[in-house]
Amino acid sequence: MSSNQVEKLQQTTTSTIKSIIAGSLGNLVEWYDWYIYTAFSLYFASSFFPSNNQTIQLLNTAGIFAIGFLMRPAGGWLMGAYADKKGRKKAMTVSVLLMSLGSLIIAFIPAYKQIGILAPLILVLARIMQGLSVGGEYGTSATYLSEVATKNKRGFFSSFQYVTLIMGQLMALAVLVLLQHLFLNDKQLHAWGWRIPFAIGGVLAIIVFYLRRRMTETVNLTEPIVGIDKRGTLRTLFKHPKAFLTVIGLTLGGTVAFYTFTIYMQKFLVNTAGFSLNNATLISTFTLFVFMVLQPAFGLLSDKIGRKPLLIGFGVLGSIATVPIMLALGNSHNFWVAFALIMSALIIISGYTSINAVVKAELFPANIRALGVGFPYAIAVSIFGGTAEYIALDFKKYHHQEWFYWYVSICIATSLVIYIFMDDTKRNSKIDL
Repeated sequence: MSSNQVEKLQQTTTSTIKSIIAGSLGNLVEWYDWYIYTAFSLYFASSFFPSNNQTIQLLNTAGIFAIGFLMRPAGGWLMGAYADKKGRKKAMTVSVLLMSLGSLIIAFIPAYKQIGILAPLILVLARIMQGLSVGGEYGTSATYLSEVATKNKRGFFSSFQYVTLIMGQLMALAVLVLLQHLFLNDKQLHAWGWRIPFAIGGVLAIIVFYLRRRMTETVNLTEPIVGIDKRGTLRTLFKHPKAFLTVIGLTLGGTVAFYTFTIYMQKFLVNTAGFSLNNATLISTFTLFVFMVLQPAFGLLSDKIGRKPLLIGFGVLGSIATVPIMLALGNSHNFWVAFALIMSALIIISGYTSINAVVKAELFPANIRALGVGFPYAIAVSIFGGTAEYIALDFKKYHHQEWFYWYVSICIATSLVIYIFMDDTKRNSKIDL
């Protein structure tokens, strides 16, 4: 290989790494802004929903969390179409601005005792904006990371979407731990301290806006489209019905499992297992950190053996192990036993989370890829992922907590059927066409 070829290869590799870092940092801040809502909901629930029953307060905040999820299909559609028509870079820049605005609104909403019913209504409006943002962010960033990656390392590089997604969640928990243990007491956190992370998120998102403006575009918008196929239209998307339904099916079990063992776990440990809020936060933080580190390893494994074996492994083990893990966790009062149980579930779920972005991107051609990834995924997540916590709390309200464990298991088993019959996208990738 000549010196010019080596230099060109080095420049290409450097450009790829910079693009992945730029896309990932934006993804991190987006998901931090999204997750601080649930990380701090135990503190701000009483500010918007006065009640003497903690479960009722959590149900109300979980309901608004679900409303944000219901807006995600609209975000997946609008931002996915925009990304296919105008480029991934522009769409990712707009989505982070929406998220920033939503966080800043939440940071400065007066409490219920000051403005009454307007307080929860404004909270709903802010979550709608964030739902649109994160609905568009997933499909666009999944597409971007898959397209910018080299062919033989596509699983590895695209796994960083969930690395940064989890890192955003960890940042939210880290801010919570720091405020709990170093800066504020419990009374201050309930009164006004919960506003701090939303303000931080809003400012960070503005910074990321400028970073994303320097990203390299991955789609050639000047390339002509054959026939009646248009960029980023639902008409073109629905010409790929099998891929559309596959995205929904393979997401169903994964999103329920992910939100159960990450988002809902902090509340489950407090409200069901009886852990203190501080210990529940620490357990969630430790398990999420290990979970985050595992993603690239599973992504790299998929580059070696294919995507399908990992998905089937998640489907089989998740269907069998979820109920016993949840039952044991609900009766556990030991810090490290709880850690081990949650960690075992997250190792299983890594078979889905590490590669789900690249699998979806590999199902669609470039002119419809961002919309094809984002829109059906957002539909599945809004119906199943966003409601998982609410369903769990509702079952608990009626003293049938164990029914939720079976619900999660059945959702995973449903997706397992899809995993068994779908093609391995590593060997039939539309990105290579």
